[in-house]
Amino acid sequence: MRVELQQWLRSHWDDMDGNDRARLPKQTAYLTPGGAGITSMREAYEHWLKILMMVSGFVLLIVCANVANLMLVRGMERRQQTSLSMALGARRSRLIVPALTESVVLSIFGGAAGLAVAFAGTRLILHLAFPSVTASPIGASPSMPVLFFAFGISLITGVAFGIAPAWMATRADPVEALRGANRSTRQGSLPRQTLVVLQAALSLVLLSASGLLTAALRNLEHQDFGFEQDRRTVVNIDPVLAGYRPAQLESLYRGIHDSLASIPGVSSVASCLYSPQSGDRWNDSIYVEGRPAPGPTDDNSSSWDRITAGYFETVGNPIVKGRPISDRDTATSPHVAVINEAFARKFFKNEDPIGKHFGRTDIQTAGEFEVVGVARDARHLTDNLQHPIGAFFFLPESQSPLFAKAAFNVGEARSHFLHDIVIRTEAGVKLQEAQVRHVLAGVDPNLPVARMQSLDEQVAGNFSQQRLIARLTSLFGILALVLPSIGLYGVTAYNAGSRTMEIGVRMALGATRGNVLALILRGALIQIALGLALGVPLTVAAGRFLGSQLYGINRHDPVVMVMATLALGVSGLTAALIPALRASGIPPIAALRAE
Repeated sequence: MRVELQQWLRSHWDDMDGNDRARLPKQTAYLTPGGAGITSMREAYEHWLKILMMVSGFVLLIVCANVANLMLVRGMERRQQTSLSMALGARRSRLIVPALTESVVLSIFGGAAGLAVAFAGTRLILHLAFPSVTASPIGASPSMPVLFFAFGISLITGVAFGIAPAWMATRADPVEALRGANRSTRQGSLPRQTLVVLQAALSLVLLSASGLLTAALRNLEHQDFGFEQDRRTVVNIDPVLAGYRPAQLESLYRGIHDSLASIPGVSSVASCLYSPQSGDRWNDSIYVEGRPAPGPTDDNSSSWDRITAGYFETVGNPIVKGRPISDRDTATSPHVAVINEAFARKFFKNEDPIGKHFGRTDIQTAGEFEVVGVARDARHLTDNLQHPIGAFFFLPESQSPLFAKAAFNVGEARSHFLHDIVIRTEAGVKLQEAQVRHVLAGVDPNLPVARMQSLDEQVAGNFSQQRLIARLTSLFGILALVLPSIGLYGVTAYNAGSRTMEIGVRMALGATRGNVLALILRGALIQIALGLALGVPLTVAAGRFLGSQLYGINRHDPVVMVMATLALGVSGLTAALIPALRASGIPPIAALRAE
C-alpha cells in the first residue's frame, strides 16, 4: 500500500507546488484491523473511557473494603465460637470454608443484581448521551463478554476479600474461648480501621474528580463563544439533494431569505456553509500578497466559511474593524473577505489588515481577496477547545473566483451549496418548526429540511460526551460518599457495641454523656483525618491524569479540594455520630449487665 501510494503521488508530480514536493517523502499509509473499531472514535473516547474505568475501579475497591469490613466484623462476632472449635481440634481450613462460602454467595447475588442494573443502566446511558434522539441505532443490551467480565470481577473480588477476613478470624488463640472472647475494651482491630481509612482516601479522589469534571463542563458550556445563542435558530437544508446547480443557488438563497424574513417576529436571516459549532469545517492554505510562499514546515492554514449578507448581525458576531459582507458584494464586484482577529494576528501582525490582499490554495491567487472587515474572534469550530481561537475568514456566497487547476474549481463550486440557515427572532418569539417547514416548502417543495434546532441546543450538543462523563462521575462520586459513610458507621457501631460494658463502668464512675460521645467519636474522626491525609496526594495524581480534559480549571483547584473534603468530612461525621449518640444514651445499669 505504501509503494502504491508513493507511485500514485509521484505520477502527479507536475500538479504539486514546492511545498507539496517537499512533503512527499513523509507521506505514508497505515493499515489497521477493521475489528479494532474506528480510529477517530477510539481516539476521541479513549481517554474518557480510561477515566471511567479508573473511577469504577475506585468504587469497586471501596465496595470491596466495605465487604471485607463486614466479613471482619462477622469474624469477630464468631471469635468465641471459632476459638472453641479450634480448642476442640477443628482444622483451620474447615473454619475458613463457611466464611468463604458466605463471601462467594454474597458475590454471586451481588453480581446477579449488577447484571439487572447493567441492562437498565445502558439504556440510561444512551439517553444521557443522546437526549434528543428518540430511537438510537445502538443496541441497548450489554455485550456478553463485558457481562461475563463484570460478573467474574464481582466473584473474584468477593473471594479475595472474603478469604483474608476468614483467615484472620482463625488466627484467634483457643485460650480466648476460656477467657471470654467477647470482652474487649479495644477500639477495634487495625485492619478494620485501615479499610475505613482507605475508603475515605479513595472517596476523596472520586469526589474531587467529580467536582473537577463538573466545573470543567460548566466552563465549557458557559464560555464566551464570541457569538450570541439566544433567539437564534438553525435550519439545516441540502440543495444538492434537491438537484440545484451552482447558477441557481443565488436565487434560491434570496427566496429563502425573503420568505423566512416575512414570518412575524423574525428579525434577520442569513445562510452559511456551516453555522457556529455545527461540527463542520473547511480549511485552506493562505498566501499573502507581496510575501514569499511559506515553507513546507510553516503553518499557513486557516478555516473559513461562506456566508450571505447579514450573517454577522444574525449570529451576533460583531465587526470590530471595517465592514461586514453586504449586498454590495456581488458576483461582478471585487472579491472581498472578512477575517477574524486571530487571522489578523497570524498573517498581518502589527499591520492594519483592512485593504490587504490574500489568496488560498496557491501563491498565484495571493491577490484574490481584499480584506474589508475584521470580526471579533468567535469559536465556530468544535475541536481544540483548550486552545486559543484559530485563524478564520469569511467569503460572500455571491463571489466565485476561477482557479487555474480544475480540481480547485470543483471544490470552489461545492462550497456554494450552503447547508445552514440561521434565523434571529425578536424577544419572546418562538419559531414553530411546522411554520418554518411550510415557508420553505413554499420556496421549493423538493428542498429537504434535515433538522431544525436552536443555536444553544446545537452548541450544547457538542458537549454531550463531557456531560455524560461528568454525570456518570458524579454518580460514582455520590456512591463514593455513601459507601465509606456506611463503612464508618458499621465500624463505629461495632466498636461502640463491643465497649458497652466499658461505657457502663465509665458512666457509673461519673463520666457524662458528652465524655462517652467524645470517646466514641475520637476514633472515627482519626480515621477520617487519616483518610483525607492519604487522599490528598492521590487526588493530585488523579488531577494529572485528567489533564487536558479540565477546560479552564486548575487540575489542583483548591476550591474543589476543599468542597470534597468538607463533604466527605460531614458525611463521615454524621455516620459516626449516630452510633455514638446511641451508645452514649445507654443507661449505666443496662451497660453493666450487657455481658
